[in-house]
Amino acid sequence: MYISKLSMPRRTFLRGVGTAMALPLLDAMVPALTATAQTAAKPVKRFGVVYVPNGLTMAAWTPKATGAAFELTPILQPMAPFQEQMLLVSGLNGAGGFGHTGASTEFLTGIKVGTRDPDAAGPSVDQLIAAETGKETQLASLELSIDPRDNTGTCDGHSCALSNTISWRSSTVLLPMENDPRVVFERLFGDSGTTDPAVRRERLQFDRSILDSVTTAAADLQRGLGEGDRQRIVEYLDSVRDVERRIQRATEQSTRELPLVSQPDGIPQRFDEHAGLMFDLQALAFQSDLTRVSTFMLGREFSARTFPEIGVSEAHHPLSHHQNVPGQIEKITKVNTYQMSVFASHVEKLRSTPDGDGSLLDHTVMLYGAGMSEGNTHDHSNLPLMLVGGKDLVRGGRHLMFEGDPAANLLLSIADRMDVPIEQLGNSRGKLELDTLL
Repeated sequence: MYISKLSMPRRTFLRGVGTAMALPLLDAMVPALTATAQTAAKPVKRFGVVYVPNGLTMAAWTPKATGAAFELTPILQPMAPFQEQMLLVSGLNGAGGFGHTGASTEFLTGIKVGTRDPDAAGPSVDQLIAAETGKETQLASLELSIDPRDNTGTCDGHSCALSNTISWRSSTVLLPMENDPRVVFERLFGDSGTTDPAVRRERLQFDRSILDSVTTAAADLQRGLGEGDRQRIVEYLDSVRDVERRIQRATEQSTRELPLVSQPDGIPQRFDEHAGLMFDLQALAFQSDLTRVSTFMLGREFSARTFPEIGVSEAHHPLSHHQNVPGQIEKITKVNTYQMSVFASHVEKLRSTPDGDGSLLDHTVMLYGAGMSEGNTHDHSNLPLMLVGGKDLVRGGRHLMFEGDPAANLLLSIADRMDVPIEQLGNSRGKLELDTLL
């Protein structure tokens, strides 16, 4: 006898005041009985993108050896604990565009900006995947960034708005990236039914913590669950609570330290704290199945951010034009390594978060890279690209070298892993057979 009815729906929410909090995957959400034994829930697949602006120091990124014998380079050293989950892909080229705007536009579209009209590209692979996976989730996709969307005017002969995003819903509709963690948090867990600031303020004054408003609902739910599920809910709510506290602390620090300056609400000043918050929000969105697709820009093209946390006071974009000065190359390499270390912390979080029969990392494929290689020359060939994920999605521990294939071919391969086959994307010429190569 086979009973297909779930004891608890997969899309179960804890509801409170202005809150609808999705739950992680629980044992109680799998079929109660099968003909032989209780089964595990089939995990869903997630796709995450992490974009690095202004190119990288390629000599400090690219391993000398290919295959499984490669040694980690300086920039890749923070990823040492995950070498067996890493697939480095070298020798793939962009779509033939120029400069910074072309780099961000081509990265997920495979389209040279201006091919159809001056400011058109897209759709991007993340949105093509989200169009399918979003049928099962509350949010089709999540677009995150570190920098605000205030880059205006003309950049490289195109609208500067193109450098603020890597996600395109269509050839003319680009998606804005959100850099305020409080806004993202409320988008994930708020349920006020409106974006009116007055309504949001009223809800926050009534109940400062989103979690406080679901405490009773969580307690009622846990009474009917097994020990394992109760522990999963406790750990999940603790993670949400931790993110909420960090956002609140950032808000208070912004008010206290810069009282005369209008600061965006809840944005930490340190790069690692800001990026860490956004990564944790992405992990929570994946864990609760609010979305299965997310893109994150660790900086927009032309980013002038400085990194005093690691002793780099020069702005990122000018520093990327290092003119082959050894001291400048050392600094931009330091920035690239710092960015990688923050990403490595996120990968560890995914690996330590249970999901079905494994971890979030087991069921996720992450694409990390840049839309240009050497920022000094605006080189769009031999892009720095890396896949990280579970063994069923990424055959890791290898470095593959191609001979000038379009980077869009790799995007087709990723879509295939996400069970969303795409025949053509931008200048693609067919998917890469990543598993059959040494």
